[in-house]
Amino acid sequence: MTPSLDELVKQGEGAQEAADLGDGIFMSRNIANSYLVTSTEGDLLINTGTVFEAAEIKARFDRVSKGPLRAITFTQGHPDHVSGWHDFDQPGVRTIAQANHSDVREYWRRLHPFYVRRIMKLWGAFMDVESAAAMLPPEPVLTDSFIDSFEFDLGGRKLELFATPGGEATDALVVWMPEHRTVFIGNLMGPFFGHVPNLYTLRGDKIRSAMAFVHSVDRVIALEPATLINGHEEFNGTDEILSTLNKVRDATVYLRDRTIDGMNAGADLWTLMRDVTLPPELALPQVHGKVPWIVRSIWEEHVGWFRFESTTELYDRPPSSVWSDVVDLVGGPAPLIERAETHAKAGRPLEALQLIDIVLAHNPGDADALTVKRDALEQLLSASGHENHSEVQWLETEIKLAQAKETE
Repeated sequence: MTPSLDELVKQGEGAQEAADLGDGIFMSRNIANSYLVTSTEGDLLINTGTVFEAAEIKARFDRVSKGPLRAITFTQGHPDHVSGWHDFDQPGVRTIAQANHSDVREYWRRLHPFYVRRIMKLWGAFMDVESAAAMLPPEPVLTDSFIDSFEFDLGGRKLELFATPGGEATDALVVWMPEHRTVFIGNLMGPFFGHVPNLYTLRGDKIRSAMAFVHSVDRVIALEPATLINGHEEFNGTDEILSTLNKVRDATVYLRDRTIDGMNAGADLWTLMRDVTLPPELALPQVHGKVPWIVRSIWEEHVGWFRFESTTELYDRPPSSVWSDVVDLVGGPAPLIERAETHAKAGRPLEALQLIDIVLAHNPGDADALTVKRDALEQLLSASGHENHSEVQWLETEIKLAQAKETE
């Protein structure tokens, strides 16, 4: 049975042994797994985990290899892949990353407080994000960087690194071991292999290009791997791996094509988010990525934030700037709450929330409005099928906040 996302990232908690994947490759389960490729002349470490996981990762790998560490690389520059670096760095160890690594790390470090607030809301129920957020470890110092590809030899093992900027960050790379036909893809396709790609994350990040993702997956397909290791699991069998890679690739192309067709036909963003879906033959689980979010990402990747819907989009006054006027003009919050309740009872939770947002901006503690909000949120949670982790965590957190305010 496929674990939930929160179960997946917690599999490495506590003291445990590194898993032996064969061919001198070992795996440490972390929030984002680390892998040790051993050789007669020393080892390669792929991803260093978070700063609070690093000591345990090091202990696990020290028990399976007595060889010196020779090189470190990162499949992407996110904190759960790189922030344990300082625990492994020492004289004689090369740190190799794709050329965009420094830029990715710069904005993640600069936006640290912003990201922490968001991650707390989505992950705070499962992880001690607050304690981890207090740590800003030293940044990796690169000895080698590359734009497209990089090759080196380690104890007779040939290792090739290929840029795959369509992953979760523009510095994403895959590690290829041609003799074993083994590829480490990190989170190129998200934490789950064969799911809808995560071209947008509710946590926030730079927009991920659909075409860059397709080209990156094509690069892995061209390798024809016999073993594929992502950020969490190992998969074997060339036919099955290629079938999955091609299906995810084709699904992404389909969504992009249908979105662009709709844009050219004059459809608005909201219509496309509602109407563009995957056909049965390309249907994929949506535990991390979600089809409507991909549609919106494709729209905004190509044409940005101005939707030609209102002049006010160009200026610094949000719709909420006149919500108090709306409350006053209808004679107070009661008519808005009543209409919102009508929408909720008719199974239109989004319309109900639009009106309740106006009321709660006027009076955040309005008990009647909070009751309608909770009902609307619960309808959305039920309709979600509890499939997409980020959507579920957002809705459950909002429900808890509404309930807490109701009882104040």
